[in-house]
Amino acid sequence: MALKLGKGDPRHDSRTYKLGRVLAVRRPNVPDSKDWSAGVPYQMWGNDRYGCCAFASYAALTATWTKAAQALVLLTTSTVLSAYAEVTGFDPQTGANDDGTILLDQLNYWRTHGLPRPGQPGRDYLTAYGIISPTDIQGIKRGICYLGGVLAGVQVPRGFMSLGLGETWDLAKLSGNDLKPKGGHAIALTGYTPAGVFFNTWGTRTFMPWATFVQIADEAYGLLSRQNWLGIPGTSPNGEDFDALLAEVRAA
Repeated sequence: MALKLGKGDPRHDSRTYKLGRVLAVRRPNVPDSKDWSAGVPYQMWGNDRYGCCAFASYAALTATWTKAAQALVLLTTSTVLSAYAEVTGFDPQTGANDDGTILLDQLNYWRTHGLPRPGQPGRDYLTAYGIISPTDIQGIKRGICYLGGVLAGVQVPRGFMSLGLGETWDLAKLSGNDLKPKGGHAIALTGYTPAGVFFNTWGTRTFMPWATFVQIADEAYGLLSRQNWLGIPGTSPNGEDFDALLAEVRAA
């Protein structure tokens, strides 16, 4: 099976909220384990043919959030590729301009213009996002626990490209040329244990130890989605007051 990467080099903007710091102040404690990903029907979303990993992650997060908070929304591959096309100029008809995505470009577009989503209200608007240092394991845990997921970028070692779908990503099992980076990849982090993190890649719930994550990750973002993460009572599945958290982020 062909598997595609497609994350551009990290781009930094000094105006981006430092979400890890905000969550540390507001929610200093996190449970040892939290997993929103169990039972979510993740799909490939075209990432076996195209470098649309950032938008496959969008679909994975949407499914994770809505299954936990509302009712499952499962985006189609055509919707994912349409989002990839909107943001990057990719042509789904010919495959032209399949050059991947800079995550900050995706997040800014998602927040200001919305991404395609079937049904009402017809577009998916990200409420806010903020940086979490990929070496801040507690910050990553907080983002997953209280926001339902974290969008991360990693540099995938060559040896991981030949693993079976769902097989654990563990750097300790690689050596030599297999440790060399193959390229950048976007993944949705949707659960964790004391030992490591669950993430979606290539349509499959996968696990990696924390020691592996902090070595291969080069960017991470906590995402606030009022549209997807709030249930009928107006709170998150944790009972969180979303607007209070949003106010904290915007004041940071």
